[in-house]
Amino acid sequence: MLVEWAQQGESVLDDLEIGLDQLEREVESAEVNRMLGGEHDRKNAIVTIHPGAGGTESQDWAEMLLRMYLRWAERRGFRTQIIDLQPGDEAGIKDATLTVTGEYAYGMLLAEAGVHRLVRISPFDQASRRHTSFASVFVWPELPEDVEIEIDDKDLRVDTYRSSGAGGQHVNVTDSAVRITHLPTGIVVSCQNERSQHRNRDAAMKVLMARLYDLRMKEQQAKLDELGGEKKDIAFGSQIRSYVLHPYQMVKDHRTKEERGDVTRVLDGDIDDFIKTYLMSRDPARAGAK
Repeated sequence: MLVEWAQQGESVLDDLEIGLDQLEREVESAEVNRMLGGEHDRKNAIVTIHPGAGGTESQDWAEMLLRMYLRWAERRGFRTQIIDLQPGDEAGIKDATLTVTGEYAYGMLLAEAGVHRLVRISPFDQASRRHTSFASVFVWPELPEDVEIEIDDKDLRVDTYRSSGAGGQHVNVTDSAVRITHLPTGIVVSCQNERSQHRNRDAAMKVLMARLYDLRMKEQQAKLDELGGEKKDIAFGSQIRSYVLHPYQMVKDHRTKEERGDVTRVLDGDIDDFIKTYLMSRDPARAGAK
C-alpha cells in the first residue's frame, strides 16, 4: 500500500511539474504578445540577409544566420519559404529572402534587424587565423492586399532569368525567375522559388510593396523628427549582436547586454531570450516603472 501511495505521489509531482512548465510558457508567451502592440506586429515577416564585405567568410556567415532563423521558425511552429537565394561563389550565400508565416512573426523578428558580427577561426583560412565577419538582416511586414501602395507600371523594369539555386531540373530550362527594379527608388527585388514566372512575379511584388511601405514610413518619421527637432541615435547599419566562437564562446546583444555562453544552441535557433529581452527594453510600461 505504501509503495502504491509513493508511486502515486511521484506521478502527481511529475504531472504538477509538467503543468507548471506549461503555465510558465503560456504566461511568457502572453507577456511577449502584450509587448507586441505595433500596427504590423501580428503580421507575417519578410526577411532578407546580406553578407558584408569579406567574400566567402561573410557569405558563409550569412548562410549560418539563414539556418538560425529557419530553425527558430521551426521551433515556434512558423512556416517559412525561401523566395530568393543567391549562392556564394565558393560557400555560403550572396543574398537570401524568405517569408515567415505565423502570428507575431514580424513583431518578434524585428528584434533581429541590424548587423550581426561573427568572430571565429576561419574554416577557409589554411593558416587557421581568426576572422571577423558581418552580415545584415532586414525585416519587413508582409502587407495585406488592401494596403494602398501605388506602383505605376512605367516605374518598373521586369527582367526574367534562369534560377540559379537548387529547385529541380526545370530551373535550368526555363526563364521562370523574376527580378523587379523600382526605377524611382532603385529598390531591386527578385524571386526564383516558384516554377511559374507569374507566381514569382507576384511574390516579388509583395516584397516590393513591403519595402516601399517601409520607405514611406521612414520618410514620414524623418519629417516628424525634423519638425520636432528630435535627435535619434543612428541605428541603421549598427552592430546589434556579436557571436564569438574563438578565443572564448559568447553571444552578446549590444543593445540589451543580454549574453549567452552556449553559442551552438543559439545558432541552432534558440534566440527567444534575445528577442524577449529586446522587447522588454522597448516596453513603455516597463520603461515608465523604472
